[in-house]
Amino acid sequence: MMPAPAALPDYCAIDFGTSNSAVAIAGAGGMHLVPLEPEHGDRGRTMPTAVFYLAEGPELQNLPKLYGRAATHAYVEGTEGRLMRSMKSVLGSALMEQRTDIGAGRTVAFGDVISSYLLHLRRAAQASAGHDITRVVMGRPVFFVDDDPKRDAMAQAALAEAAQAVGFTDVRFQFEPIAAAFHYEEHTDREQVVLVADIGGGTSDFSLVRVGPARRTRLDRRDDILASHGVHVAGTDFDRQVELTRLLPELGFGSFGPARPGRAPLQVPSSIYFDLATWHLINTVYRPQRIMDVRALRTDYANPHHHARLMAVLRQRLGHALAGLAEDAKIAVSQGGATVVDLFEVERGLFVEVTEAHVVAAMESDLDKIVAAAHETVRLAGLQAGQIDALYFTGGSTGFRLMAERLANAFPGAQAVHGDRLASVATGLGLDAKRQFEAR
Repeated sequence: MMPAPAALPDYCAIDFGTSNSAVAIAGAGGMHLVPLEPEHGDRGRTMPTAVFYLAEGPELQNLPKLYGRAATHAYVEGTEGRLMRSMKSVLGSALMEQRTDIGAGRTVAFGDVISSYLLHLRRAAQASAGHDITRVVMGRPVFFVDDDPKRDAMAQAALAEAAQAVGFTDVRFQFEPIAAAFHYEEHTDREQVVLVADIGGGTSDFSLVRVGPARRTRLDRRDDILASHGVHVAGTDFDRQVELTRLLPELGFGSFGPARPGRAPLQVPSSIYFDLATWHLINTVYRPQRIMDVRALRTDYANPHHHARLMAVLRQRLGHALAGLAEDAKIAVSQGGATVVDLFEVERGLFVEVTEAHVVAAMESDLDKIVAAAHETVRLAGLQAGQIDALYFTGGSTGFRLMAERLANAFPGAQAVHGDRLASVATGLGLDAKRQFEAR
């Protein structure tokens, strides 16, 4: 009698990131990353966590949409529609219960945006595998929501519900920094205590993990996780600070109104600027009532150019473009030097210089929180900084030179190891999925 054919692996791993996402599936030789955007070569192993809802063209009632780089490209090219990014940041918030305008008189719930993106990832995994995939290990930050266990649990439940809604029947979770530790472990030849620094777009997560060759085959690794801690501060916060401190002052942020008899000049209202610098709130500044309110503030600005520039941004809906320029500037100076941001869409001839020193100054408070979170992780494990063997960096934001140096200096005895910034977590999640779903 012929032996029964081996069952095809019906599982995958998904790293659903704030800025970028990746998927791992089982194949010859183990787990490998799905080429989500093969036309972009090696970079296509990860895909921007972005959805663009088209507001022009046929069948708008069916909510036509684009994903990843195609989504951001459509937005940059000025295609009529709505770009959704940083969807992960709404998990655990009241926004999950709300609907948002996507143009052409249509609205969509934030939860449905996340489900749509996960469906796209599942279909890509199935196309690459050549068969149905119904089980998944999903990465999650140590904390979706800081200092609020109830909302944190709600965030995971909402993500699980979104995954189930697109056809996953078995949804499991693993902490993202722990997944990165699994990836690091594949390359170690001795037992070590590793502090994993997973600093992405939305969270900075740390896990202290015991790794080694003798531990790789264990299915239950809970005893090897010595401590986990994190803060809801990361790449998108850095971008926001750069925008607030370098770009938005040219639109009046932090400026004062004219002097008036009997009182000192008052600072112009700041809430509009904070919303302009927060991805998931940008569209709220375009509401007619808010534009009317800002227009009425013209005489509250001592510099009329500031108010005119702000109104230009609101009328032309340039909020996301400004956020993108802030992110580009941060990346441009991440290894040192300076760059010049051309704000020609706001006003011809308006340029702003951004240097590495500017970015560091803008991020100072956030950097302190991140380093403190790393120390707290070690303290929670009952260890001292000198007992850490290696500091393993993963996540897109670890490419910022001075931040990585700041963390390395906090643990001078640890070997600093830089993993695949965008794919270490997905690869580690894949290893975990294989262990979980193939356990006998």
